[in-house]
Amino acid sequence: MSKNSKTGITRWKFIRDASAATLGGSLLLRSGRPLLAATEDSAAKSTSDVILVRNSDVLDADGAPKPEAVLEMLDAAVSRLTGEKEAADGWRTLIKPADVVGIKSNVWPALPTTVAVEQGLTTRVMGAGVVDKDIAVSDRGVLRDPVFQRATALINARPMRSHHWSGVGGLIKNYIMFVPDPYNYHEDACSRLGEIWTDPLVKDKTRLNVLVMFTPQFHCVGPHGFSPRHVWQYHGLLVGFDPVAVDTIGLKIIQGIRNEYFGEERPLSPSAKHIAVADTKYHLGTSEPGRITLVKLGYDEKSFC
Repeated sequence: MSKNSKTGITRWKFIRDASAATLGGSLLLRSGRPLLAATEDSAAKSTSDVILVRNSDVLDADGAPKPEAVLEMLDAAVSRLTGEKEAADGWRTLIKPADVVGIKSNVWPALPTTVAVEQGLTTRVMGAGVVDKDIAVSDRGVLRDPVFQRATALINARPMRSHHWSGVGGLIKNYIMFVPDPYNYHEDACSRLGEIWTDPLVKDKTRLNVLVMFTPQFHCVGPHGFSPRHVWQYHGLLVGFDPVAVDTIGLKIIQGIRNEYFGEERPLSPSAKHIAVADTKYHLGTSEPGRITLVKLGYDEKSFC
């Protein structure tokens, strides 16, 4: 296959790397039934599938994600998550032409969702048949955006980072801008974040969750604290339907990176208790490791999960 001059990667290299990390069977080219966790209670309890896709060539020399590589990673994750052989068919199972789609991004300057991810998701939503006027990408302006006000479908995409108030900022926390008073959710390590997902503006509308793990921040000091020393080139995306399950895996990775960096067990402070509470109190998804099926695509060096 030909080499892409912009990304410096080949599709064969990506598929080859993915095959090396399989948990069983073909990864990108197999359609079939939803994944099931191999647990004794799997018949009684539902499980959540989380796709971890990593590409060591996704970042350019300046540390910015390459758009073509990002698209390939998103397609691989959606194909595996939906069980569709062709990624385009997978996207069409998530998004219909009649949908009005809000892509909830995150614009924190030090570590944003990235334009490459936003544009990649927009491209695939349009490819599923949604017209331009029915698509919007926003973060802090979602309550004022007319597309989000009439949205029938949401895609939730943000980077993973340590957080002064909530332990980590992940997918669950990303919807905090859907309420007019986000500051009122900071008490008790932001344990009420799952409540936001019950609001009619967002309830049952999220079609896909994408936790950006290209360069996750694993440590911070103080509100909005950031240091380039405390980001890790992980080159990954975590993708799933269940935001709690995806955040649970993201949290495990962050903790593993922290332990590696500091050379000892270094728990987050405060703890990211809102993830478990979103499960046990708000029933938003599962935080139980035994009910999460993790599928790895791409290379597996220091995956921490």
